[in-house]
Amino acid sequence: HRTGQGEPGYEQDQVPSYATKIEKGRLYIDLSSATKRKKQSHPAHPLARPVLRQAGPVRVVGISTTAMTTDHPRYSTSDAMLEVALEHAQSTLKLETQCIKLRELTFRSCEGFYSKSAQACTWPCSITQMDPTDQLDRVYEAIVHWADVILISTPIRWGNASSLYYKMVERLNCIQNQETIANKHLLKNKVAAFIIMGGQDNVQGVAGQLMTFFAEVGCQFPQFPFIAHSRGWSAEDMERNVSEVQNSRALREGAQQLVARAADMANLMVGGQVPEHVLARGGRKAHQLDSEPTG
Repeated sequence: HRTGQGEPGYEQDQVPSYATKIEKGRLYIDLSSATKRKKQSHPAHPLARPVLRQAGPVRVVGISTTAMTTDHPRYSTSDAMLEVALEHAQSTLKLETQCIKLRELTFRSCEGFYSKSAQACTWPCSITQMDPTDQLDRVYEAIVHWADVILISTPIRWGNASSLYYKMVERLNCIQNQETIANKHLLKNKVAAFIIMGGQDNVQGVAGQLMTFFAEVGCQFPQFPFIAHSRGWSAEDMERNVSEVQNSRALREGAQQLVARAADMANLMVGGQVPEHVLARGGRKAHQLDSEPTG
């Protein structure tokens, strides 16, 4: 903050800095001391390339948001149903698939650049651009440039989705914010579907959060866009819950049919190419109020 220089590697990008002093509890700023603003030319980040779907079959990315200790893995009901869905998509439906497990990625939490200014929340994410070790670029690449179907799996934790889910979607604000500041729609012809598994209850609340977020970033949904399982508030006996899921043919069939419905919807959208619509801002996130006199 004293020099106005950019972060490491971008020191030549500078904002004005000023000489200051404090006298008797007052802060004095020497406006005549301002250093010059500088912005260097940098090559565009690979994620910033135009979004262009490559020819080929429907592509499904499964994103697991469950947390566990890497060195001591356990059976995860949400992971298990995600694996069933992806295996069915690949072997039976002949689709391209990939699986991303958030717990295997090292990525920073959202640092709230949007809270400073909407213009400060950029695409690609500012963190992704300045930190080459941040691995959320794999999620951005998959959902923006590669996948037609985004299949999210989450456990239920205290009536909510996984903490890793929220850590991810806060970083996806840079995608939604392109609608707000650039009128740019990054997730076009994308289908989202969800697997919600938990010993705890509140399936409806978790589903509502998932659907609200992915609807606002422009995704479509298949008919019956999620499958879920919960033993509820009073029956948090996890050992039995695991056994029930492991032995449930109905849940496996549900996962298979979910990805099939999502793929069918994606086929309609990719093959038919849903037409472009003017994105009216009224009622959308961060729309401008323009109240007219009523009297």
